[in-house]
Amino acid sequence: MLGLKDILRRSRLLRPLRLARLTRIAGTKGHENWQAKLAPEATHWQQALSQTGGRRVLIATSIGGHFAINAIDRLLAVALTARGASVSVGLCDGMLTACQMCESNLFPDVSGFLRDGPQADLCSYCFFPSQKAYIDIGIATHRYSTFLNSADRQEAKSFAALTSYQEIKELVWRGLPVGEHAYAGTLRFFASGDLSAEPCAESVLRRYLEAAILMAAALEALLERERPEVIVAHHGIYVPQGLIAAVARKHGIRLVTWNQAYRAQCFLFSHDDTYHHTMMDEPTEVWSEYDLSKEEREMTLSYLKSRWSGAQDWISFQPRADMALTQDIARLGLDPSRPVVLALTNVMWDAQIHYPANAFSSQREWLVETVRWFAVRPDLQLVIRVHPAELTGTPRSRQFAADILREAFDVLPSNIVLIGPERPVSTYDLARACNSAIIFATKTGVELTSMGIPTIVAGEAWIRGKGITTDARSQVDYFAYLEKLPFATRLSANTIERALRFAHHFFFRRMIPIELVKQQKGPRRFSSEISGIDDLRTGVDAGLDVICAGILDGTPFHMPEVAAARFASSIAQRHGAQ
Repeated sequence: MLGLKDILRRSRLLRPLRLARLTRIAGTKGHENWQAKLAPEATHWQQALSQTGGRRVLIATSIGGHFAINAIDRLLAVALTARGASVSVGLCDGMLTACQMCESNLFPDVSGFLRDGPQADLCSYCFFPSQKAYIDIGIATHRYSTFLNSADRQEAKSFAALTSYQEIKELVWRGLPVGEHAYAGTLRFFASGDLSAEPCAESVLRRYLEAAILMAAALEALLERERPEVIVAHHGIYVPQGLIAAVARKHGIRLVTWNQAYRAQCFLFSHDDTYHHTMMDEPTEVWSEYDLSKEEREMTLSYLKSRWSGAQDWISFQPRADMALTQDIARLGLDPSRPVVLALTNVMWDAQIHYPANAFSSQREWLVETVRWFAVRPDLQLVIRVHPAELTGTPRSRQFAADILREAFDVLPSNIVLIGPERPVSTYDLARACNSAIIFATKTGVELTSMGIPTIVAGEAWIRGKGITTDARSQVDYFAYLEKLPFATRLSANTIERALRFAHHFFFRRMIPIELVKQQKGPRRFSSEISGIDDLRTGVDAGLDVICAGILDGTPFHMPEVAAARFASSIAQRHGAQ
């Protein structure tokens, strides 16, 4: 069921009012007033701006209308400048034919989007207010359109128009995977895991392909002129950020990507690729050989328990749970006397990029084939917990696990129970009642294994490859592992200890707190509570020190243990340890 906000977003009649509101927000509270923050130490700030010889950093913000991204990028720009760097910012000034700002729920008339692109609705509030916020504090900005010529535009248009629809996803242009990011951007536009049910899919995909090529061409020209030593980009996937990451790697320029993390006031930073990949490819030696102290183990267990309610997080999709539902699983339609296997889904469209280790071509295929396998195994029960973010995520999903199963099966077999995203069921408590778990890509695998639950991984979950889970690299592998169900025991003590080490590394070392960043209600999400430029210099905020050192010097984005413990204790006291 659509909420009021979704209904208003999809109303054609209210589009002018929505655009006026966004424009007003962009010109007022959408961009934090850093000019006022720096005014008390204006002389020091001007001295920082006038420094020469520092490391050249390009912050490729690109989408000025995403106020949350801009809030953190602007903080980084000021902090890096205060530490001697020469910082500039890249912004799209309406040159892209499609981008991450575009979502189908913002375009109830998709034909209008195909005709006019984002320029008619989004670009007016996106570029100019963001550029002004940087100019006001003296940070140089680059308009991407100035790095394109008519030949670039014609080449992008021709490729987008002439490439076979079936070949777009795999298209490589000048050594860059433009098709992959165009396809990912299109899935995000439709908030769907595939395009089969979208009548305008081909036309939208061609728009994203044209945008991907334009972005790649503009950035290559920008890099040739400005020659930055390091590029900072949010996320590192979709259009335009995926192309920024690809171009940086092609030209051997250091890349740093970042994203908001789950834990309150924390962020994930990665070198050279999106965190979706680096968290899977990171060598296990960076955490597996670290012996947790008693305090660190207790800290980790306490935080993992808090995940049940999200008390110490600022990203939580889990609704307030009715714990009675899992205390008596018969109320969920399950037989307590027979083994129960838990399957956890993800939002279908999220981060659909290439992973070589997937056993299935898509989460949809995995879900359907898993149900088919369990349908002929009445001795086992399968409970499918649909991710709550199907309803609470942004953009709101338009493809639902329940619909996929209805299309594939007239009626679900009696030994299979589907728990929808709206149900107030604690996923974590439900897991305790299960014999084992199966996941595709959910990050919940970190918590499951820390609880001792044997877990089979079929997709690109971050817990894959850590020596903790049973990882399927093919469908043959996957079904062979299912044949071993039900698993006779929980994970061994050694495996649980390994899982806790990874959980500690994941939540306390890789998720880096910036203590001066506070949660802000409204579209900006964040505010930076500083009294002047000195608050951003080395030695004031331990997390910001790690981040700036990683950007400037290429050091690991790992929070020091002492600082991590101090911050964790502060957050636990503030929110109440669970």
